[in-house]
Amino acid sequence: MLEEVERWLTRRSWSVRDRGMQQLLTAKRAAGSTVSVVLPALDEEATVGRIATVIRRELMAPAAPLVDELVVLDSGSTDRTAQVAASAGARVVHRDSVLPRIPALPGKGEVLWRSLLVTGGDVVCFVDADLTEFSADFVTGIVGPLLTDPEVHLVKAMYDRPLAAAAGGGQGGRVTELVARPLLNMHWPQLAGFVQPLGGEYAARRSLLERLPFPVGYGVELGLLVDALHTVGLDALAQVDVGVRRHRHQDGQALGRMSAAIYRTAQVRLARGHLLRPELTQYVRGENGFEPRTFPVDTEERPPMASITEYTSRDAA
Repeated sequence: MLEEVERWLTRRSWSVRDRGMQQLLTAKRAAGSTVSVVLPALDEEATVGRIATVIRRELMAPAAPLVDELVVLDSGSTDRTAQVAASAGARVVHRDSVLPRIPALPGKGEVLWRSLLVTGGDVVCFVDADLTEFSADFVTGIVGPLLTDPEVHLVKAMYDRPLAAAAGGGQGGRVTELVARPLLNMHWPQLAGFVQPLGGEYAARRSLLERLPFPVGYGVELGLLVDALHTVGLDALAQVDVGVRRHRHQDGQALGRMSAAIYRTAQVRLARGHLLRPELTQYVRGENGFEPRTFPVDTEERPPMASITEYTSRDAA
């Protein structure tokens, strides 16, 4: 298995510098492909505007017609996320307005799943809306292999992920190293070569995404990666080094809830039909000592979009 991973790393790991903009535009025109960028957002007024501005200015016509549509999928923000994103040139869609016959659930995976209904690109690129030093490389890097190599179906970004100085320095990705990487190495060792398996920046062909179930919460990245492996095979997956990713870091208890959701997502894929509906109890210090706080663990998954009537009828129309 180690040899297979090493061969994959040689064949399917690149740098953003390996494909220039002109090469991407030429390949896009030749294939007649279209590209959609989706920013899932919840209370990201401080960062979403700059990300949208960079994409509009550097990656869309007239500057460089690489990206055909830019959509911010708002999952219930209470701040000015929607106004800021719209002012920066993004099309803002509220989660609850998409597929209203199915009540929306909270979670990042929910908005990514619904975004397939309101975008049209052959290639769909997801970028987290909390990046604080966004570069167009995050988009060009991960859509590049999909435009230039028809055998590639999903591409993850890889990067250094420094913690803020206030958090003690060092690297981020604590849930990746403590939960996701051990799970992948033990149960799906073919995926051991992914540097950032939980990263929120990745692109895929619509023809793949519409066939995959979407965990509604934090488990969505792990679930999509594992299911893509079983659907199209390891050689159809790739990763691209885009440099450095800086964003807002969450506290330890939030990371604990994320870890539980990721573990649950793995459990679903290892033992369908033999599942609990778990909860996670954490402790915070209160007036009378440590007090328990119990949270449900994300358990819901949305079915492949190709099974949704509104989606298939849209394509037929």
